[in-house]
Amino acid sequence: MSTASLPEGDWIRGITVRQPHATCLLAGKNPENRPVHWPWRGWILIHAGQRTPEPAVLRKPLVATAIRGRDLPLGAVIGVARLADCHPDQGPERCTSPWAQRGAHHLVLADVQELPLPVPATGALSAWRPTRDLLTQVFQQLPAFRP
Repeated sequence: MSTASLPEGDWIRGITVRQPHATCLLAGKNPENRPVHWPWRGWILIHAGQRTPEPAVLRKPLVATAIRGRDLPLGAVIGVARLADCHPDQGPERCTSPWAQRGAHHLVLADVQELPLPVPATGALSAWRPTRDLLTQVFQQLPAFRP
């Protein structure tokens, strides 16, 4: 996607996710669990936080399977997805994903695309607005992307 074809306006946010869960999102983890509701819907940059993951988390079977053979970049945008929904946990009968955390709000992601190369960036644990320069660096790697 060329810089000229990036949409104007408020169409994308960034979300910082600690590793290894950021990489798990690229491997199919859904939903992403958050303590509060997110009213915003649309495209998001998936940003891997800067904190090194705890070894015990890496050994959890669900996580270990998802990250097998993958790098765990830190402090970088590693993918793009569409935030399709956010809802409170509805119990194991309705939220059947093994990734669904009980009592959390579930960010439901769609159209997840992994970047070929991580793009170094600073993020925040709440939704943040990416700079035009960051968007340019990300979308140069996804020439077929259409928001």
